[in-house]
Parts: sequence; C-alpha cells; structure tokens
Amino acid sequence: MRRREFIALLGGAAAWPVAVRSQQPAMPVIGFLNGQTAIGVTQLVDAFRRGLAETGYVEGQNVAIEFRWAHGQSDRLPALAADLVRRRVAVLVGTGGAHLAAKEATTTIPIVCSIGSDPVKLGMIDSLNRPGGNITGVSVFSADLEAKRLELLHELLPKGPSVGVLIDPKFQLSADIQLQEVQAAARKLGQDIRIVQASTESELDTAITTLVEMRVSALLVTGGPFFLRRRDRLVELTAHRALPAVYESHEFTRAGGLMSYGTTVPDVYRQIGVYAGRVLKGEKPADLPFLQPTKFDIAVNLKTARTLGLEIPTTILLRADEVIE
Repeated sequence: MRRREFIALLGGAAAWPVAVRSQQPAMPVIGFLNGQTAIGVTQLVDAFRRGLAETGYVEGQNVAIEFRWAHGQSDRLPALAADLVRRRVAVLVGTGGAHLAAKEATTTIPIVCSIGSDPVKLGMIDSLNRPGGNITGVSVFSADLEAKRLELLHELLPKGPSVGVLIDPKFQLSADIQLQEVQAAARKLGQDIRIVQASTESELDTAITTLVEMRVSALLVTGGPFFLRRRDRLVELTAHRALPAVYESHEFTRAGGLMSYGTTVPDVYRQIGVYAGRVLKGEKPADLPFLQPTKFDIAVNLKTARTLGLEIPTTILLRADEVIE
C-alpha cells in the first residue's frame, strides 16, 4: 500500500468515532423553573431526580436539566420561563410558585407543575382526571388543611383567648377559600380568631406586630407560595415575638418554626419527576391526571417549644411524623 493511501486510511479511521458520535440523538433537556433559591430546596431537587430515575432518566447520562431560580422574586419568573422556552426544552417543570409563569410562557411545550391552588378553578386545566392542553402535575390544595392547622393550635392551647390567622390576599383563588375554612373551623371549635393579611415583606412585619398588639395566643400561617418563600423571615418574626405558630410544611419546622401540618413536599417533587419522565417517553400531559396528595404529615420542633416554654401534648407527639429535638 502506498504511504499516502495508508495515511488517508488512518485519518479516516480516526475520524470515524467522531462521525458516529455526531449522529447520536441529542439528549433531551428539562427546564426546571422555581420561585425559590437552589440552596433552600436541595432535598426537593433530589426527590425530583429520584422520580426521573424511576422512569429510566438520569441527569447527565440520558437527560439534561436547565435550572432557573427566581430567588424569591416572583416578578422574575416570566422572563426565566421565556428563556427556557427559547431554549426549546422538551419539558417545562414549574415548582415553587412558578406554575402560572410556565403556563403563560407556552401552549405547546409540555408542562409538569406543582400548585397550591385548585388548578381547575384557576383555569389552568379542564378537569383533574383529564387536564387537556399541555399541563399536568400535582395539586397540594386540600379543602380542610387550614381547619386541621387551627385544630392543632386549639389542641396545643385549648384556653387560648384568640388565634391570629395570616392570609396572603394575592394567593389566586385560594385566599377566600382559606378564610372560609378557618372561619368555619373556628365556629366549630368556639375559637376566637383575628385575621391579618400580608403579601409583601413590609406587610409581614406589620401583620405580626398587629397580632401581638391584639394579644393573640398563637398564629396560623395559611399555605401559599409567598409565605413559603419567606419562611425564614416568618420564623424569625414569630420567635422574636414569642408567638407559637403552625405552618404548612416541614420546611418551616426545620427552619425553627413550632409546628406544621401539610403534604410531604419531597414526595410531590418525586411525583413531578415521574411525570416529567413519562412525558419524555411520549405520554401527553392532557392524558395524565392531575394528582392530589393522600397523606398529610405533622412535624413538631421541640427545641422551639422549650424556648417558648410550651409543653407539646402527648396526643400531638404520638401523631407526629417528624419530631425535631
């Protein structure tokens, strides 16, 4: 064989693997949009990855994830969602209060989201069983969550003269329902309640100060993305005022809050991961029922209880799913 032909042959052989690699299908990309910060939801992102793995997808091996964080600034979500749409992600995941921004950003890219409201009443889907359109996910909204939280406070402080209730009036279509729930539960328990509202950082400070001036015995913080994003500030304010409070999720008790009652949030994120994987495999959001949690957990922070000089009733401790020492 002539030397020139031999060199050409070697050159072709060296180039062959590159050509083969270039013909491999591109790795699908999931756009992950969240209203919080990456540091605050590490455990939840891990749960999302576990859900993906259940369907055969592992980040870096056969799927990529583009993360976008709003760092508690909800006004940034629309631009972040639009950026993911421009990148032509295969699935758009909206969590941490990002569901509306995801919906407004695209009508064609499949969306899997978590939402704290009723998605039907919000007009996001046609029905829970048959969502229609390009959206599915998990709704953590339950008709009796706020009532159960008030019952916990009443059990903790049965002789408390009044309980403060903090509501975000801008929590779409849920604030009115939450108020109705709490008022009905208060009448049933014979519990006096005082309602305050907050939807900004400064309003939080004012609301807690107002409740202290009213001499409430405890505080019920209703569920919602704004309060979840401001959980550290809320826990700080209630601690400073020595005000016992019950919240919507374990994230609050782990941050130092007294008690929480709500859904197991990591499991919600795991299910979102499962749904994202199923969509990548070809299933349509329109055919995947919008899921609702069936299990709700109680968490108690005993360290905070001791600081407040409170003794948690055994009836609560025996039912608690998590007790923080």
